[in-house]
Amino acid sequence: MATFGVAIQGRDAADAVAQIVQAEAAGVEAAWSTIGGAGGDDPLIAFAAALARTRTILVGSAIIQTWPRHPIVIAQQSMGLDAIAPGRFRLGIGPAHVTNMERAYGVDFSAPLTNLREYLTVITSLLHTGEVDFVGTQVTARMRSRGVAAVPVMASALRPRSFEVCGELADGAISWMCPRGYLVEQALPALRRGAERAGRATPPLVAHVPIAVVPSREQARELARTQLGNYSRTPFYQAMFAEAGFGDVSGGYSDALLDDLVISGSEAEVAEGLRALAASGMGEVLAHPILDPDDREGSIARGFAAVASAARD
Repeated sequence: MATFGVAIQGRDAADAVAQIVQAEAAGVEAAWSTIGGAGGDDPLIAFAAALARTRTILVGSAIIQTWPRHPIVIAQQSMGLDAIAPGRFRLGIGPAHVTNMERAYGVDFSAPLTNLREYLTVITSLLHTGEVDFVGTQVTARMRSRGVAAVPVMASALRPRSFEVCGELADGAISWMCPRGYLVEQALPALRRGAERAGRATPPLVAHVPIAVVPSREQARELARTQLGNYSRTPFYQAMFAEAGFGDVSGGYSDALLDDLVISGSEAEVAEGLRALAASGMGEVLAHPILDPDDREGSIARGFAAVASAARD
């Protein structure tokens, strides 16, 4: 059965911890956060505190950016989280996007898939075997740990080649802003191709999708255009939307695209939409509540309730 999780959008680390506690109390199975999802604070710090204050909820990074941290450091942090709450942390990594990485860190973003492949190799080896001896084009890692940790190592994926890399090397692929047809017709087959090439079982696809528990589709579209509009101006996402059959989105999203991307409606309608997405072949559905700036807390509570309802039913 698929798992249903939520994206945590804390103002800071303390708020992120409070939201994870709230999500568990609401009956949500999993909480995820990105590197910027805790008000710019390090989400792994928030996860450590949240794991100590909760009992059952899974937590995961979607994603930790690769370039700023050596893979040995990411593996060591993951081991620490697994020691606090064995079996409840899932690691998601990814190279992020060229503009942010080159501007903030001065990295050479010319080979992001090579970067992802080498990080996956090093982190998986160190976590799952307790040692690594690797020299690549972007990463060198030689280390032996005091033990192993059964932490799934997942990665972000947007275009078919990245889904293939995840199928070959990762314990799962994490999407974002991908239309349903694209996930089913292009992402899943690419994930399978990578797994078949490596002679391994196909890992799960975590479908990260926006949701809006609101009275009307028009309100959902307005919130999405306001809060998610930057992806229509990002080259990687523009190319993916074109491959998905939605043409040139540089001028903004069409209603048809938004209605495909955003699962909206009443709590029951959103829960049913999440279940339908899971039934299309997803291993997990990660719901990202679009927050109404005039009712932030209500948006969070309604989103969590819809996700918990999807899991119950």
